[in-house]
Amino acid sequence: MIYTVTFNPSLDYVVTVPELATGKVNRSSNEEIIPGGKGINVSMVLTNLGVDTRAVAFTAGFTGATFKKLVGEKKLNADFIDIEEGTTRINVKIRSGEITEINGQGPMVSSHHIGRLYEKLDYLDSDDYLVLAGSIPDSMPRSVYMDIMQRLQFNDIKIVVDATGELLINVLPYKPFLVKPNKDELATIFDVEINTKDDVIKYGKILQEKGARNVLVSMSGDGAVLIAEDGNVYQSEAPKGEVKNEVGAGDSMVAGFLAGYIETEDYEKSLRIGICAGSASAFSEELATKEELVELYRKMY
Repeated sequence: MIYTVTFNPSLDYVVTVPELATGKVNRSSNEEIIPGGKGINVSMVLTNLGVDTRAVAFTAGFTGATFKKLVGEKKLNADFIDIEEGTTRINVKIRSGEITEINGQGPMVSSHHIGRLYEKLDYLDSDDYLVLAGSIPDSMPRSVYMDIMQRLQFNDIKIVVDATGELLINVLPYKPFLVKPNKDELATIFDVEINTKDDVIKYGKILQEKGARNVLVSMSGDGAVLIAEDGNVYQSEAPKGEVKNEVGAGDSMVAGFLAGYIETEDYEKSLRIGICAGSASAFSEELATKEELVELYRKMY
């Protein structure tokens, strides 16, 4: 089973404005409200691919109730931890040529709520994967991902971390199975400019030296690079197509990689499946389906 944890899920209000003009009244041409959050996205794509998954998420207030309703409509296997104070955040995503995002802060998560999460995770064992993905509310300690890995270090779980900054750096001594920064996040971690795949490989290997077993770096339309624990570096270009939606593409890559690895334990093939899953989401208004992934994979490989 692949478990995902989303500390700060959201209701994503996605609105299309033909020509956004700041300081003026704008009229939308299309709008929708969807459940969001990196871990939630990973679990939704895994579900689409027929892989067993359970999404654990913190929810609060009237927006949390709506979030749970929408997740239920997606037929997602989900487990919610309800928070008494605050509301599940609303993220506004404005499509007008490019995407402008305004993300909310999230509810007050206390040590009591984290304790309830531990109760759920303590049962995981060597047959399970755990994906820790995305941001955390300001009320939470920045060490929370590290704290989880420290607590579970003897359970022999394969843990995936898709986060930025210290949330990612702090977990490296606990040897996560996979970390997945994108190119820009990798550059920010080391405070450098990254312009080529050689640069990606150089700094990805440093993350591996610091403890990550596998480092998957997404590069948007340029594909991705995998620095694998078998000693090899795998690279692949991305399929060509019209990008309709960049939200969730990186999460889809994580889901595709894990789905491929569970089935084959082949790093190169898993990378390719991950890239096709990410591209399938980018080329669609929705998250990737199995049919879309398979079609792209056959065209590419």
